[in-house]
Amino acid sequence: MSRLFGSVRSRATLGATLVVAVALVTAGIAVVLALRSNLTAEAGTRAERSARAVASELAAGTPYRDLSGLEGDDGPVQVVDEDGVLVAASEDLEGISGTATAEVTPRPSGPGGGDDEDGPDGAEGSDEDDSGGSGEDLGPGEIARGTTFGNGSATIDGDTEDYRFAAVEVETPDRGRLAVHAGAPLAAEHSAVDTAQTAMLLGLPLLLGVVAGVTWRVTGRALRPVEGIRREMAAITASEDLARRVPEPGTHDEIARLARTTNETLAALEASVERQRRFVADASHELRSPIASLRTQLEVAAAHPGLLDLDGAVEDTVRLQHLAADLLLLARLDAGERPADALVDLAALAREEAAGRTGVTVDAEPVEVTGSRGQLGRLLANLLDNARRHARERVSVTVRREGDRAVLGVADDGEGVAEADRERIFERFVRLDAARSRDEGGAGLGLAIARDVAVRHGGTLTVGAAPTGGALFELRLPLAG
Repeated sequence: MSRLFGSVRSRATLGATLVVAVALVTAGIAVVLALRSNLTAEAGTRAERSARAVASELAAGTPYRDLSGLEGDDGPVQVVDEDGVLVAASEDLEGISGTATAEVTPRPSGPGGGDDEDGPDGAEGSDEDDSGGSGEDLGPGEIARGTTFGNGSATIDGDTEDYRFAAVEVETPDRGRLAVHAGAPLAAEHSAVDTAQTAMLLGLPLLLGVVAGVTWRVTGRALRPVEGIRREMAAITASEDLARRVPEPGTHDEIARLARTTNETLAALEASVERQRRFVADASHELRSPIASLRTQLEVAAAHPGLLDLDGAVEDTVRLQHLAADLLLLARLDAGERPADALVDLAALAREEAAGRTGVTVDAEPVEVTGSRGQLGRLLANLLDNARRHARERVSVTVRREGDRAVLGVADDGEGVAEADRERIFERFVRLDAARSRDEGGAGLGLAIARDVAVRHGGTLTVGAAPTGGALFELRLPLAG
């Protein structure tokens, strides 16, 4: 059961079916109640009409035996006096409930009633006085405006049915106040309500089945591309082939956007893995040269101690140490290491890094940024090393404010960087001069490290043309605070 409802398709179908079921049941109950109320009100109107017709005859002084409403064609009728005594009733009335009295046989009328028939002696009226109870002051021959309604049943000629009763009071000239109870059958109301209930009970499961089937098919068609994406992602995971892409549906909905985002993620992942592979290959290549040189020197020294090039061995060791430090820093940057939140004065840092370097001038105003002093110092040192390597005579460092940014510039008077190479020089292990030796040009990691540090500090590092004709590297960082 958990697997059955573990899919979005199953849950969507179940949810839609439940919502429709609740809506239909609620609407069905409302329809039945409204139908019952309308039909009951209609029956009450017919009963009131019959009661007022009899009351009109009584107000006109018509004797009980001549009342037209007692024929029983429109429903049962009872006439009750002020004491709750039944004084007139419909013909063939055999039983009744829901009115002022359950008696069906009238008692002998008093003087002025005009009814000479004898009724059973000693009959008592009902304890419940439901003769209308309107409390209206009526003059002789007047009929009360108010009407009292109630439900009950009556048996006529052996048939028992439910009725809606209406009670109307009338003040007669010679018989006092009387209450007329007339009923209208509720058979039509019961029949209509039963028919509606039967139709809903039969149609509800059928309609819910249709809703469930349509929802199942619609959600299945809508989620079919998702299943295709899942299968392709599983195949990519199994094959480790990041060059593959998930199918993109031709729609413009959320699933199409999910497929496009997934492919963009796969492309970025593929580029990242390829960059890592190239980085490992380049690092291995760069490490191989100093290690091989150092090993050769040590092997020569072991065989011929007098031929040991101690300075060369130290130089190779230092170069190997710097390369290992660069690779370690790049690994930390790639891992997302966050810089510290210390305040760093770029002007003081620039003077500190420029000290001891020949041909380097500093023109800096105090500007504070937030970050790692060690990483920012490494960035500036890499820029100065690069500038000094390509400068003819001079390297200048400037620090200034520019809006909400701190700008640090390092310029040289060398040949500059061609516009086509101004982004490529920030790639790892890139050397623009292929003939240049590694000893003079380094491993090609300095500028890559500098840009990564700038980005980690929320800034940018770009290269352009210096006023002296060489290269101008500009670092832009957010001001502290």
